[in-house]
Amino acid sequence: MWNSRRVLVTGGASFVGSHLVDALVKRKAKVRVVDDLSSGKLENIKGHIKSSKVVFLKGDLKDANVIKKAINGIDTVFHLAADHGGRGYVDLHQAACASNMMLDGMLFDVCRRQGVKKIVYASSGCVYPNYLQTDPKKILYLKEKMVGPPYDADNMYGWAKLMAEMTLKAYYKDYGMKSASCRYFTVYGERGVENHAVIAMIARAFIKQNPFFVWGTGEQIRNWTYVGDIVEGTILAAEKINDGTAVNLGTMERIRVIDAVKEVLRYTGHKAAINLQPDMPTGPYNRVADNSLAKKLLGWRPNVKFMDGFHRTINWYFSTKNRRDVEKILRKSLTER
Repeated sequence: MWNSRRVLVTGGASFVGSHLVDALVKRKAKVRVVDDLSSGKLENIKGHIKSSKVVFLKGDLKDANVIKKAINGIDTVFHLAADHGGRGYVDLHQAACASNMMLDGMLFDVCRRQGVKKIVYASSGCVYPNYLQTDPKKILYLKEKMVGPPYDADNMYGWAKLMAEMTLKAYYKDYGMKSASCRYFTVYGERGVENHAVIAMIARAFIKQNPFFVWGTGEQIRNWTYVGDIVEGTILAAEKINDGTAVNLGTMERIRVIDAVKEVLRYTGHKAAINLQPDMPTGPYNRVADNSLAKKLLGWRPNVKFMDGFHRTINWYFSTKNRRDVEKILRKSLTER
């Protein structure tokens, strides 16, 4: 169904966005990318641009003229562009993350007015109530209906994602504009950046940090999800959901941060003392998706176990990075884009 379909990927030069572009090009879609390159890297999609399989537009989607130009003639919009980052960023840059509400609202309105057939929105596990996720000893799997009410999203980033989901549902009800929202849970993989936990811990091992710093107590529970699985789920949502329904895209593996840290040390052979930092930004202590709705609606299930994907990502990082370069950027990267 993607052959010759005209699609736009906002934020398509980013980590997840560029992998999505790869998958859409493989399916022979006509792909356009808009990205302001504030965090994305043109090198992630340069091969597609060079071969004319992707048309690239540099621009800021908070400018209505950029939106109009980007979506002209487009059938389906995959909306991944956002002011975002890892835990350090979303905790410390509330106003920046709040700007996503303006960006999303402007994009949705122009899409409706210009007749875009469908929007597929990259939402987040950050929409779920913080009060549910405080006890790492509790076996908890977050189901879509648990988002609220009562609502208690994770920082302004989470609130913006939640508002965008609600807006798309309203647009379907009032205007018939088709959409789907995909709640991404802690994505990792090749092309990932150091402001997210998995790449940060790999980077610490790469530069042989000693002591090896770990934000939080290490007891935080996550279900890191491999980028290839995220992309497949996103495309399936585009194919099978029309009414703005939100689905979790995440594994149901419950991984403690400290166990991932110990594995990166073991796998890389880096021997270091572990220094826990409970006063640093940590986020919820128990965030794991229930993915049964995605299985039901999309026929989707994650194919890559965390440890397998973790090893792939470590191998990629160690084979492509320069130690001096990483040492220069790591500290700033943990809290900035």
